[in-house]
Amino acid sequence: MKSNSDVLSKVPAVTLTFWVIKILCTTLGETGGDSVTMTWLGETTAHPNPNGYLIGTAIFFGALVLFVIAQIAAKKFRPLLYWATIIASTTAGTTLADFADRSLGIGYVGGSLLLFALVLASLGVWYWSERTVSVQTVNTPRVEAFYWVTITFSQTLGTALGDWVAAPPGDIPPGMGFGYEIGALIFGGGIAIVTLLYFATRISHVLLFWAAFILTRPLGATIGDLFDKPVAKGGLDISRPLASGILAAIILACILILPQRAGTHPNDSERSG
Repeated sequence: MKSNSDVLSKVPAVTLTFWVIKILCTTLGETGGDSVTMTWLGETTAHPNPNGYLIGTAIFFGALVLFVIAQIAAKKFRPLLYWATIIASTTAGTTLADFADRSLGIGYVGGSLLLFALVLASLGVWYWSERTVSVQTVNTPRVEAFYWVTITFSQTLGTALGDWVAAPPGDIPPGMGFGYEIGALIFGGGIAIVTLLYFATRISHVLLFWAAFILTRPLGATIGDLFDKPVAKGGLDISRPLASGILAAIILACILILPQRAGTHPNDSERSG
């Protein structure tokens, strides 16, 4: 009989490859989500659809549900399926955050606070149920459900945070005005600090993982906006669909070329996170 430590997780081991692909996916989530809600349906079209953000959210949330069902049904970690689900969660997060911040009118501050509360609530319920929120334990349908709910909330929170930091004060809703380059440096610096704490302190690695995971989303959001926003708003004005296609190709190449392995389920003595 296998011990718990021999059981493989349904998600990848947290390695450098994991973080590289995750940041690429969050950037694609921004450009891909904006391609639908802004370029094809929304504010940058000649005849914007007043429900563009809602339609985009419905499309990507529907895709996310299907991918999560497939991911839970899978018997083992499958890289292409896992990362497709991550991309679905980050595009759904982009459109959902934009819908809440703009269409519902609660603004970046209200959206960020609401989503932060939802992330904490999701982690709290997960911990209450399993006594851990370690991603190494993701190998049962119930834990996978907690995992994907938390990830979706964190992706949506990251979008709101990225827009809040980067958008100018005169925008609707108003942002902090740091711009996309400085915003990317702020969130990249936050990830660097978390990395330093991981190697130099005894702070819970589970806590630091979720901090880094959340920070990758606004980093990707600001990088994505830097690519596709108009020059007048501080962007490079690269076509959103073109940028999305290039990012998707790079992600696929990384998945196929870079080594990945499933994480391992820790034994009972390690499940203290």
